[in-house]
Amino acid sequence: MNRFAWVDPQNANKLVNSSDVVAKQATVRLYDGEEKTPFDSGTLYLFNTQLIWIDDQDSTCIMSLHLSLIVLTEEHRTGSGRSPKVVLYLNAPFANVQPVQVSDVDFVKLSFRNGGMVEFSRRLSDQISRKRWDTVDSPAHTAVPRREIRTGIAGIERNIQAQQTSASMHISKAFEDLNSLMKMAKETVGLSKSIVAKVKNRQGEITDDETTQLKSYLLSLGVDDPVTRDVCGNDNVYHQKLAKEVSQLMTKPLEESGGLMTLTDVYCRVNRARGFELVSPEDLLRACRQMKNLGLPTELRVFDTGVIALELRTISEAVLVERTKEALNKAPMTAEMFAKALGVSVVLAKEMLFLTEKRGFACRDESMEGLRFYPNRFVEP
Repeated sequence: MNRFAWVDPQNANKLVNSSDVVAKQATVRLYDGEEKTPFDSGTLYLFNTQLIWIDDQDSTCIMSLHLSLIVLTEEHRTGSGRSPKVVLYLNAPFANVQPVQVSDVDFVKLSFRNGGMVEFSRRLSDQISRKRWDTVDSPAHTAVPRREIRTGIAGIERNIQAQQTSASMHISKAFEDLNSLMKMAKETVGLSKSIVAKVKNRQGEITDDETTQLKSYLLSLGVDDPVTRDVCGNDNVYHQKLAKEVSQLMTKPLEESGGLMTLTDVYCRVNRARGFELVSPEDLLRACRQMKNLGLPTELRVFDTGVIALELRTISEAVLVERTKEALNKAPMTAEMFAKALGVSVVLAKEMLFLTEKRGFACRDESMEGLRFYPNRFVEP
């Protein structure tokens, strides 16, 4: 908090009532590192060169943070009743006129208690990347000149701070390069779609098998325009659209793998297809839970042991049991043998064997050689 500076109420009123406001969000709480501050609720304004926070209870309590002090921003989308936050990693302060004179941390948190974090964070990152303060005069830069300290412990601290500032600048530059790489990845996916369309129109010169194979290779580069939380606005819409995207993406792989796949395998396939727009395990699970209500061709299955899988809606429990019975009637099998025979993972093979045993159509034999399953001849001699 020692990077914030007090602002005169008259100057602040002129700013917030002008057309220079880039973004505005009410009910924002300020944290000094991980600790809460007395600044519990206020309205946050974003300008080209600074952030201004005005207390909801005391209109004379106004603070500003110059954008040039922000090295890096990080979003924390927390759940279970906790407000989403934006973490601001900061450089050294300009002058000793701050609401908090001394702070042991180099970051603050903005807690968005009534939502709006995603849009505000996007606009904030955009303004930081523009660096308007290089061309606009800022009072923060001319507030109080700092005295150069050359010797003693203070001099050592100054050198350490200079090294930290340099490292922060390199980190910021690295993240700018990452953003450029993400844009290039999206352009590459678009190019692959264009090539597929051209190849499809020239099937007279290329065989159908070659066309299909090339199309498969190119489309595996990624999903065109993947669903993101920023575009959807709220979590419910995001999870519904993500459910449709995952279902469309996984329908064909599920058909090729017998209609069933563990959620961990689905997670790897989905993120590989989405490229740099990665989805979290929690978001994937919530999206898959909505598939049944949305009437999609895929849905979630939770086995008794807690294993979670994604399956085609046409694959019922009776179908799984029948497949297992047919395999066991040919020969007794271990889980590894059954997985190889059906082309599924060992985890799913075990679950199918346990399920068939639970329904009374299989029995087990545990020995030094391991666990082996047999058809239940008492039920079906």
